[in-house]
Amino acid sequence: MRLLQNDARTTYRDLAAQVGVAPSTCLDRVTRLRRAGVILGHQLRLDPAKLGRGLEALLSVQVRPHRRELVGPFVDRIKLLPESRTVFHLTGPDDYLVHVAVADMSDLQRLVLDEFTSQREVARVETRLIFQQWDCGPLLPPAAPGTSSPAKSG
Repeated sequence: MRLLQNDARTTYRDLAAQVGVAPSTCLDRVTRLRRAGVILGHQLRLDPAKLGRGLEALLSVQVRPHRRELVGPFVDRIKLLPESRTVFHLTGPDDYLVHVAVADMSDLQRLVLDEFTSQREVARVETRLIFQQWDCGPLLPPAAPGTSSPAKSG
């Protein structure tokens, strides 16, 4: 799984060689992981800056009243915005955290005013600019009880 997460275009032959199994065994294991829903798909990652959206921000949003009949349509609308990258439903003082990518400050202001605060159910939006972002290591299953995880050892 670690190798596939680092490069989803790895061929089954190369993957099999790296993990020391036959290509047919590798194909079978990956197929079973897909069927079990562990592998959800493959994603193409794009550079927002090279697409004219060089300013990224996190918008903390409060929705009032926080009721199911408002939550569903709110999330559906935000997901359709071309500036939206990710939407998180949270606990705590903020209901949502929305990662957005825009062209510049005036585009961010337009987005906040026209698409968020103009909505009746949006009580508050707090904006945090993203200076830099790092990808973290691949997601792996938790270590078995009594063993140490790679992050904790040595």
